[in-house]
Amino acid sequence: MSVTNRFPMRFPAMVTALAAAALLVTACATDPDEDLQVSSDGTVAFDLSPEQSGRVRADKVDAIAAEVPQTIRDRGTLVVTGASGTAPPLRFYATDDKTVVGSEVDFASLVADILGLKLVASVADWSQNFVRVDSGEVDAFISNVTVTEERKEKYDFATYRHDNVALEVPAASELQYQDRKSLAGKRIGVGTGTNQEQLLVKWNEQNRAEGLPAIEIAYYDKTSDYYLALASQRLDGYLGPNPTAIYHVSTANQTKIVATFSGAGEALQGEIGVLTKKNNGLIGPVQKALRHALESGLYQRVIDRWGLRTEAVTESRINPPGLPKQR
Repeated sequence: MSVTNRFPMRFPAMVTALAAAALLVTACATDPDEDLQVSSDGTVAFDLSPEQSGRVRADKVDAIAAEVPQTIRDRGTLVVTGASGTAPPLRFYATDDKTVVGSEVDFASLVADILGLKLVASVADWSQNFVRVDSGEVDAFISNVTVTEERKEKYDFATYRHDNVALEVPAASELQYQDRKSLAGKRIGVGTGTNQEQLLVKWNEQNRAEGLPAIEIAYYDKTSDYYLALASQRLDGYLGPNPTAIYHVSTANQTKIVATFSGAGEALQGEIGVLTKKNNGLIGPVQKALRHALESGLYQRVIDRWGLRTEAVTESRINPPGLPKQR
């Protein structure tokens, strides 16, 4: 199941090679997830074009738009920041290598439409996105951001996806995951500063406390780097967002998923949310916009467009229980 992730990069040449406007790929036999949009001929389609003609749009809902803070209404824009390129299907560069597209951009666009605002999408390195929210430079951070108890002290959240993490391994791997002990002595990759890292570090500490060999944690900032490491079997596995792993498995046919987890740990289903500065008056209308999208079926259309059925929620919640603080 997934956690907040960042890969500051322009998505590798694989994107350009696989599609010009829309990508049609053969569904992999090891694909563990039945929620991909597979057609009768066995293919799954992802639109990687900068035009995004299939993006789901919505009409303004006056009653919700009226609750947006006056300064934002006067400006007429919703300024949203995100990581500077993750990977399909979440947030990535289109085939023109400059337009940011993906499910997270679609959700931002849907919220902006309902609030009667024009979306202004921008990018920054992962940590800088929080700084931009703090300073008021941007209105919201929408980029696979996990709700955590620590973040809730400074920010508000309106949830819109489950947070699921996947353990992706080379296709030829014989690793059989039972629990965290299965990773003892293994070399596992993860993104720096992510909630996946927190999970992996915690598992490693628990393993070491029980006298097991340490997990060798390898850090990656670029998706292309961990793809190569898995393909060459320099990694035993990579812990990352479930949607990204599903996409990679279905397109590259070089890896497989052996386990999925909640990004918040064993006791709690993690959730992904729109992040705003705490108590600035924006999270209420954002949550109502997401609720409207859920009730009208627009939300499901975005979920289906990017093959994210296992990430779908039935309600949007403000500041639900999040990933516990690190002790």
